[in-house]
Amino acid sequence: MTNLLKTGSDWLEEMRSAHCSSLVTHRRGVLFATMKATWSRVSYETVDESGLSVGSQVVDFLVLAADFPSTTPLIGDIIDTGTERYEVMPVGEDVKGWRWSDPYCRTFRIHTRQIEPD
Repeated sequence: MTNLLKTGSDWLEEMRSAHCSSLVTHRRGVLFATMKATWSRVSYETVDESGLSVGSQVVDFLVLAADFPSTTPLIGDIIDTGTERYEVMPVGEDVKGWRWSDPYCRTFRIHTRQIEPD
């Protein structure tokens, strides 16, 4: 029997990538690759060791894992939108700099911070 939720999720991810994304360049060292990404600004709040709430705003990029040029994003990777550059970074407890965006592990949600151009 077909899993209707997975079929629907797959369809939505394909539509997001096809119709709600822009071309960006992923860079790791000297390696470059172009891919489609949907980006958004997300607010995060964490509590530091002294119990103080610290908030920040980061840019997340959603990329189909099948379109990503390597196995997974790594901290320090660069995503270039053509006008702005972003570096993959950890957010809160997420020490990888990314997490799965969907329950079927088809889309990376990559956490970044804006950096200055070279």
